[in-house]
Amino acid sequence: MRNFDTWLNRMRASINRYDYYVDFEKVYRNVEAFKVELNILNSLIGSKNIEADFRRLLKEYPEIINVVPTLIAKREYEIYCQDENGGVLYKFDSSLLDGANNDTYDRYVYFMRETGLFDLIENHIINNLVDYVLGVETGLDSNGRKNRGGHQMEDLVEEYIVKTGAEYYKEMYLTEIEDKWGVDLSAISAEGTTTKRWDFVVKTDPTIYVMETNFYTSGGSKLNETARSYKMIAEEAREVKDVEFVWVTDGGGWTSARRNLEETFKSMKHLYNIDDMENGVFDRLFSSSGRIYTSKGLSDLPLVAEDSSKYKGE
Repeated sequence: MRNFDTWLNRMRASINRYDYYVDFEKVYRNVEAFKVELNILNSLIGSKNIEADFRRLLKEYPEIINVVPTLIAKREYEIYCQDENGGVLYKFDSSLLDGANNDTYDRYVYFMRETGLFDLIENHIINNLVDYVLGVETGLDSNGRKNRGGHQMEDLVEEYIVKTGAEYYKEMYLTEIEDKWGVDLSAISAEGTTTKRWDFVVKTDPTIYVMETNFYTSGGSKLNETARSYKMIAEEAREVKDVEFVWVTDGGGWTSARRNLEETFKSMKHLYNIDDMENGVFDRLFSSSGRIYTSKGLSDLPLVAEDSSKYKGE
């Protein structure tokens, strides 16, 4: 039997990859999309009469108004501002400048002055708006980390599945499994009253492995609920012939929820972490007859989830 404390201590604090922090390709694309407009606005740097020069540029090149929200690190093209003079909803759309009157230009000038953009540009606080927006876009891209982080564990697990050469499917519904392989999963679906989408499904001969993956950086009540829920799924899956449930999880958040996780660990046949994957658990699990490819050729290893340390040369 594997030792839970040893297994838990091998959890990772983070799985952030190098491209997690900034998606520079996206940043470069966003800057390139406004490069012409930004270079036009560069003519205002150091201007001695920036309001008049800005009005002239707006009339000659109305498309420059489209880039203004980015200058204050906003994605929206409608921005509301309030001060002692009242509230204004600004719309940064060059088409609205077609036939615009002086009041419209006055409002945009007021916006540029009050937000500090004129001060930024006219007083040489920056030397190039293209470089400035590159920095702004880099900062804005940090908002995408949550989405990138949410897929990192799935991507990592998929890499290890791919290495086994096994037949697998992503985001497959329980009903799709029943239709494809003619199995009855009613024990897991509460007699068909609920549906379930698995992160991965791996098909071997003769077993179907249904898989869930997650990574928890921090603790919380959700972890206890997850551990209990997956323990129940594992118990239900035992009632289905040739179907087994695999859960791959990791993260320092489990330290605060260790009690429920330990109960699940002791009752589940296939509960693994990143350390297990790194030490070939999928090879032993998914490869035919327990045979896996190693640097020295084929090896015969048991398919059961035994103590992974015995395969580490410890």
